[in-house]
Amino acid sequence: MEPGSDEYYMRMALAEAEKAASRDEVPVGAVVVAGGSVIARAHNLTEALNDPTAHAEMQAITAAASYLGGKYLTGCTIYVTVEPCVMCAGALAWSQISAVVYGAPDPKKGYTTTGVDILHPRTEVRSGVMSEECSALMKKFFRKKRD
Repeated sequence: MEPGSDEYYMRMALAEAEKAASRDEVPVGAVVVAGGSVIARAHNLTEALNDPTAHAEMQAITAAASYLGGKYLTGCTIYVTVEPCVMCAGALAWSQISAVVYGAPDPKKGYTTTGVDILHPRTEVRSGVMSEECSALMKKFFRKKRD
C-alpha cells in the first residue's frame, strides 16, 4: 500500500472505525486529507454524545473546517469507511469538499439510495475502496449486537 494512495488513507479511516467499534459505536471512520496531509480524523460518536448527528463525517467536517479556519473544504478529500447517509452527503455538499472516497456501500441509508445527486456538482466520488474490509467490520459489529 503506497503512502498517499486511496488505500493508505482508507486504512486510517478503518482504524478510526475500529475505535468506534471498541466504544460500542457503529464502526464508521473518516479521515480528511488536504495537500497530502491528514487534517482530521473522526469516528461515530452518536452513543457517546447522545446525538444522532454525531456521524464520523460530521465530526471530520467540523474538525477539518476548524483546522483550516473556514467552512469550505475545497482541495480536501474525505475518506469514509461506509457510504455517507443523506445528512452527511448534504453537509459534505455545503462544505464544497473536492472528493469523497468511501469503502462499503450502504444499500439501506446511503445517499445514493435517493437517486438524487446530493453532493456538490464538482465533488469527485470514488467508491468501493477496500470495500470488503469496510463491510466486514460492519457485519462483525452487527453480528455481535445480535448475539
